[in-house]
Amino acid sequence: MTGQLLCFDFGLTSIGVATGQTGMGIASPLPELKAKEGSPDWSAVGALIFEWQAKRLLIGLPLNMDGSESKLSARARKFANRLNGRFDLPIEMVDERLTSHSAKEETSNLGHKGDYKKKPIDSVAACLILEQYFNHQNLSND
Repeated sequence: MTGQLLCFDFGLTSIGVATGQTGMGIASPLPELKAKEGSPDWSAVGALIFEWQAKRLLIGLPLNMDGSESKLSARARKFANRLNGRFDLPIEMVDERLTSHSAKEETSNLGHKGDYKKKPIDSVAACLILEQYFNHQNLSND
């Protein structure tokens, strides 16, 4: 499927967002969405979907290193189901193992001082999830 994608890095207090175009394989971060116990301002989510004309929504699936479900996996799946129910767009869960760690490494190399409450990196993680998705799609098409 071609078109614009939105990717969400689910969290209980902050949800990272990135956008990208299939075929181009480039992800760009968008401002994080604030959340209360994993629930964002759904009108803000709808505005993003409308603004970017998203054709598919990707949600990072937080798995343990051994591939088993983590404590947040069920919450991320619930968030995905709510996205699907509200916006009726195709949803795809993407393994997000190590993306938060990689986002911390990447941002510290760019001068991030480690105060993730004041300067969240969730949208950087969403970019990494989206780039991982693009890389997997390219491998599948080879």
